[in-house]
Amino acid sequence: MARYVARIRNLIPGVRHADSNIPSQGVTVDMGVLDYGKDKIKMSFYNPLDPVPKYDFYAKDTWSGRIKSTRPSLDVLRKPPDPDDLPPPPEDDGRPKVKLVRFGWVLGVMIRCMLNIWGVIMYLRLPWITSQAGIILTYVIIFMSVTITTITATSVSAISTNGKVYSGGTYFMISRSLGPELGAPIGLLFAFANALACSLNTVGFAETVRDVLKDNSAQMVDDVNDVRIIGTITVIILLCITFAGMAWEAKAQILFFIALLLSLVNYFVGTVIPPSTEKQAMGFFGYRAEIFVENLLPSFRGKDGSFFRMFAIFFPSATGILSGVNICGDLKDPSGGIPKGTLLAIFWTTLSYLLISVTVASSVVRDASGSLNDSLALNSSIHCSGLGCKLGWNFDQCEQNNTCSFGLANHFQCLCKDNIYPYIGFFGKGYGKNNEPLRGYMLMFIIALAFILIGDLNTIAPLISNFFLCSYGLINFSTFHASITKSPGWRPQYRYFSPWTSLFAAVLSFVLMFLFTWWAALITFGIVLCLLGYVTYKKPQVNWGTSYQAGFYNMALSFSMSLTGVEDHVKNFRPQCLVLTGPPNVRPALVDFVGTFTKNISLMICGNIIMEDEKSSFPQHSTDMLVDWLNQRKVRSFYTSFTADSLKEGAHDLMQASGLGKLKPNTLVLGYKMNWQECKPESLQDYVNTISDAFDSSYGIAILKMMDGLDVTSDLHSAGRSSAIDNPAFDADEVPQCDKDETDRNSDISDDGSDEQVRSVFQTKQGRKSVDIYWISDDGGLTLLVPYLLTRRNRWKKSKLRVFILGDQETMKEDRKDMKMLLKRFRLEIEDIVVITDVDKPPLVKNLQRYEESIAPFRLSEEQAGGDVQELKRLSPWKVSDKDLEAIKPKVERTVRLNEIIKKNSIHAALVVISLPVPDVTCPSSLYMSWLDALSYSIHCPVLLIRGNQENVMTFYCQ
Repeated sequence: MARYVARIRNLIPGVRHADSNIPSQGVTVDMGVLDYGKDKIKMSFYNPLDPVPKYDFYAKDTWSGRIKSTRPSLDVLRKPPDPDDLPPPPEDDGRPKVKLVRFGWVLGVMIRCMLNIWGVIMYLRLPWITSQAGIILTYVIIFMSVTITTITATSVSAISTNGKVYSGGTYFMISRSLGPELGAPIGLLFAFANALACSLNTVGFAETVRDVLKDNSAQMVDDVNDVRIIGTITVIILLCITFAGMAWEAKAQILFFIALLLSLVNYFVGTVIPPSTEKQAMGFFGYRAEIFVENLLPSFRGKDGSFFRMFAIFFPSATGILSGVNICGDLKDPSGGIPKGTLLAIFWTTLSYLLISVTVASSVVRDASGSLNDSLALNSSIHCSGLGCKLGWNFDQCEQNNTCSFGLANHFQCLCKDNIYPYIGFFGKGYGKNNEPLRGYMLMFIIALAFILIGDLNTIAPLISNFFLCSYGLINFSTFHASITKSPGWRPQYRYFSPWTSLFAAVLSFVLMFLFTWWAALITFGIVLCLLGYVTYKKPQVNWGTSYQAGFYNMALSFSMSLTGVEDHVKNFRPQCLVLTGPPNVRPALVDFVGTFTKNISLMICGNIIMEDEKSSFPQHSTDMLVDWLNQRKVRSFYTSFTADSLKEGAHDLMQASGLGKLKPNTLVLGYKMNWQECKPESLQDYVNTISDAFDSSYGIAILKMMDGLDVTSDLHSAGRSSAIDNPAFDADEVPQCDKDETDRNSDISDDGSDEQVRSVFQTKQGRKSVDIYWISDDGGLTLLVPYLLTRRNRWKKSKLRVFILGDQETMKEDRKDMKMLLKRFRLEIEDIVVITDVDKPPLVKNLQRYEESIAPFRLSEEQAGGDVQELKRLSPWKVSDKDLEAIKPKVERTVRLNEIIKKNSIHAALVVISLPVPDVTCPSSLYMSWLDALSYSIHCPVLLIRGNQENVMTFYCQ
């Protein structure tokens, strides 16, 4: 066997060997390094092929040139494959690696958002809106718009920080959260809205240029056609800049941003410069208290004269908040940049809107003629009554005849990869190193050009408001839905949001759509329903781990058939536990522990294996009694009993038969066998075989150990409680747990008054104690996920997670940095990361001696075997030969040393979680149990030995 494993290791490049004699798998101690190019994988001391946690096992970034790493399967760890069947090392595809253009949060998010928010409405309509609605209602409009956009920004921030975001922008986030049924139609509508936004700003720019030409007697055709001509030329120039690539587009952005800042500075400086006579004739008088008071209240006039019409025209000026999201695939750090850049952009632009509105309304009157002849200085005998009279001007005639050409109220110039729909993939084809969709740009150009030809800003603005409100409503609903489904995969790093404010913003957005333009809202919803119906009918073969899948899971706890058509996804993985409790009331701590992290979010089944020759001793109504016990304890768990000849056989049948559809266990939980040294050898063999069989069935394994044991049978008998049911399959061999333990005095369970319930430590508030995770081997993340789920419960929410990993003194800082990056990508709040560098030091002699005494009863000497060691091991597979002990000695020393480290570092912990070693198929049961005993010996708090099935149960991706 040793030679066989050595052959396998020799086939793996870069594996270093401590010596040439490598013992059998399962007892090897060499921590080799697997080297594929520059990527090195450090191994745990559990197994020569068992790697420690590594970022690359969870990453999918092969497209960026990184070589994908794969952790070994359970089959490889337990049954070494034939050397000829080992996969070759991954090869580079030979393609040249290009340097992609990536933007930071300032240029990529904040400036981009500010450019899109500071649009044409600010320059051409904000003063006019202020004259119509007055300062008070204008502020109401601004704050209502900002309320919607700010809540939407927090929702976007939550979604964008809940996993790595690729390109696709708003469509990507909605579709990956709510699914393709709503994501696809909203994606099209949002793209259409952006095209309209382009036309809106282009038309506004064209109107300004047209007026400049008219002032200089250079009109080309007429007012409308001049706007169309100038707008077409402008949008063609913008298209050329876009085709030049993201780098050129970013440079153009900086120039535009500087120009906007200069224009704002120019405006604010202009308000404090004393106006000339010509400016006064046009209504400019500088800061005057009487003008401010006059413009406080509304003065609606004309066909657009209503509050909601003003709101609809203004709202597009607040719709640039998703500009950073739209290029999320080109950002260096989307998760960090989108929240920071978007919210700062909203703050600065809102401040500018408020200042512009109040300053213009404090210095410009609503109506002015523009004629110098209306000066009272020239016509002192004329009597007038308007505000202009107090300022030395008579504008009464033009006000009465509605012929004023100037003033606030009259002069505007006061300042596709997913292929959800057929053929749409044609426009998603990427070109260049940044994979830019040039065909998509062309499509947006055509749409924008079509609306530019309308040539009327006030007609385009309400349509844009309609489409953006629909998109914002769906984004906020996405956040609300993802939050209320309570999926374990919903762990956004950005936490300053509330699902209820998101719901409020969603409802408000939909209501405003109808208040703005009811017919456009009906058309929008009609389009959405048609597109939704198409996607629902086609049922695209995509799996994005959406919140609807999580919602289906919650409903499936009561309506299991609802979940049968939903494909599994790592984002929605839940540890669905088959717990070998025996009668649940006999091991309440085991029931409470699992119930704590599965309640309301996952499946729990309490399994009771009844021996064939003992089933007659169980009363007929035992199932009802135990279900009642679970209900009284408020444990959300199913209970099932199974008759079998052995624990292994019963557990195997339960693992194969338990569950319905997706409500099927994937994790086996059992208590630690405290009497493994004193029990019958067949019982020990049966216990370890049960663990091995679970690994063979690709189950995750969790073993709970407590110093006082789990079994409370003696306690129940002493109290004379009739609900205690003994099961010979589960040895009542553990020290009873006292229900009056002082650690339980602060219990907050709901059934405190029940005499039939034995309290456990897991019903106690844990305070600020830590949960220490010793992540020795990379198992796919189950070792991290279970403690995280514990801290989501009230009794554990103040507990802090600490992660301990193996490392070297020379690379300690680098190891800690790598682990910190991995945990950050998982969005887990970890209090501390500790790198263990002294596991190679010799353990204390007394601890090593204690281990030797524990394994002594199972030793098999060659003299006892009469020379035929193999035959005796076949008859007594729990026996350990001297050769086995010699091979495992280095590993045992490290295990005993690790136990010393745990007892020193976790003396105040509420729970210690340790990676469970995977037993080799040839490992004797006593040897494996002695290994677990050495690992968990004399730890004062509960110990959880846990191991996933080597498949990812955590991810840092959105998809």
